[in-house]
Amino acid sequence: MAKIIDDTPKPTAKERLQSTVDSVQGGQVWSSIFRPGSIFRKGYSDSPRNRSYVVMNSVLYHLHPVKVKRHAVKVSYTLCLGGLSFFLFILLTVTGIFLMFFYRPESTAAWNDISNLQTSVTFGLLVRNMHRWGAHLMVISVFLHMARVFYHGAYKPPREFNWVIGVMLLKLTLLLSFTGYLLPWDQLAVWAVAVGTNMMGYTPVFGRDVRFVLLGGAEIGSETLLRWYVLHVLFFPFVTVIFMAIHFWRVRKDGGISGPL
Repeated sequence: MAKIIDDTPKPTAKERLQSTVDSVQGGQVWSSIFRPGSIFRKGYSDSPRNRSYVVMNSVLYHLHPVKVKRHAVKVSYTLCLGGLSFFLFILLTVTGIFLMFFYRPESTAAWNDISNLQTSVTFGLLVRNMHRWGAHLMVISVFLHMARVFYHGAYKPPREFNWVIGVMLLKLTLLLSFTGYLLPWDQLAVWAVAVGTNMMGYTPVFGRDVRFVLLGGAEIGSETLLRWYVLHVLFFPFVTVIFMAIHFWRVRKDGGISGPL
C-alpha cells in the first residue's frame, strides 16, 4: 500500500507567532482598545519622528474636535452628568487642598483639628460642608451617569473599553468617598475602618496581608489614619486623574458623546 507523504512546508516559529499576533489584533478586545486601522496606513512612514508627529496631532485633534454632534450640545434631562461629575471633582480638589492646611493625620489631633476648622477658621465650616456634600453629589452623579450610559446602550461597541474605564472610575469615586469619611477619626470612622479592613481580611490568599498593610499593624492606630490619609489625598486622586484623562480621550476617539441607540 502506497504511503502518502505530506510535503507541505510547516510554518516556522516566527510565522506561528505572527499568526497569533494577527489573530489577537483582529479580535474584539483589541479593537475596543485600539481603533481598527494603523495610523501608518494614512500616508505616514514608520519612523520615530513621524510616530511622535502622528501621536501629537492625534491628541490635539481629540482635544478640539472638528465637529460636534447636535445631540451632544443639546440640553436634555441628563444635564451633562459626566461634565457635572468632573466639575465636582475639581471642586473637591480645591476645597480638599484648603482643608489640608488645617488638618493633621494624627489620631490624637484629627478630631480637634476638624472642630477648630469649623469654629476658628474663617469660612472653615463652609468649605468643609462644600467638600462633604460635594463628595455625596459626586457619588450620585457618577452613578446616574453610568445608569444613563447603560440604558442608552452606549456601552456597546465601539465603546466597551470606555465602559470598563467608567466602571473603574465609579470604584475610585466610592473609595475616595470612603477614605474621606474616615479622616475625622471619630467613633463612626473607627468602626468603619474596623468593618472595612475585616471585610478585606477575608480576601482569598492575601487577605491578611492586605489588612495588615491598611492597618499599618495588627490593630487600628495612628499608622492606620496616616495610611488612609495618604490614600485619600495622594494615591486615589492620582489614579483617578489618569483614568479620567483616558476616559475623556476615548470619548473623542469613539466619536464624541454617545446618544440613544
